[in-house]
Parts: sequence; structure tokens; C-alpha cells
Amino acid sequence: MKISNYLDTKPKEEMPGVVMREVITADDGAPTFAMRVIDVKPGASSPYHTHPWEHEAFIISGQGVLKGEHGETPISGGSVFFIAPNEHHCITNTGNETLHFI
Repeated sequence: MKISNYLDTKPKEEMPGVVMREVITADDGAPTFAMRVIDVKPGASSPYHTHPWEHEAFIISGQGVLKGEHGETPISGGSVFFIAPNEHHCITNTGNETLHFI
């Protein structure tokens, strides 16, 4: 069992304005699941990318757009989304505050 505060996990700046904390990983004994807490500063964006696993997320606060192969969809606090394996995607903060999601 692991219990911690996400702020105790060392942040990694993935791209300028995008900070990720990998709070649960294979190192914690989770071989098929990872939990990441991500902050995207206003105007910043995650890279347009793909990976062979599905991606689920919960937006805690802020606003932005989820860009994918089928266009752009607005997201904000309370939004949830699912991205299928190998689907290109990125998240852009379009608001004035940090976009915070898990």
C-alpha cells in the first residue's frame, strides 16, 4: 500500500509550462497502471503524441481544449475523457489559470 501527498512527488517539466508528477508507477508495484498529476500553465500545451495504452483523465480545475484526430473539444473542471490506444492527442490550456488534471 502507498499513501502520499502528490506534492511530495518530484515534478518533471515535460515541456515549457507543463509539469507532471508520476504519483503511482510500476516502481510502486502497479505494472499495468500509472497515475500522473499534471499542471499546464496558461497558453501551454502538452506535446501532440500517441502511445499504445489508453488514457483516461479527470480535469480538476482550469479550462482548455483536448485536441485529437477528430478535432478539438473544450474541457474544464469536472470534465473526464477517454483516449483510445494509439490515438494522437494533446491538451492545451486556453484559460487564465493553471489547468490541473489527473
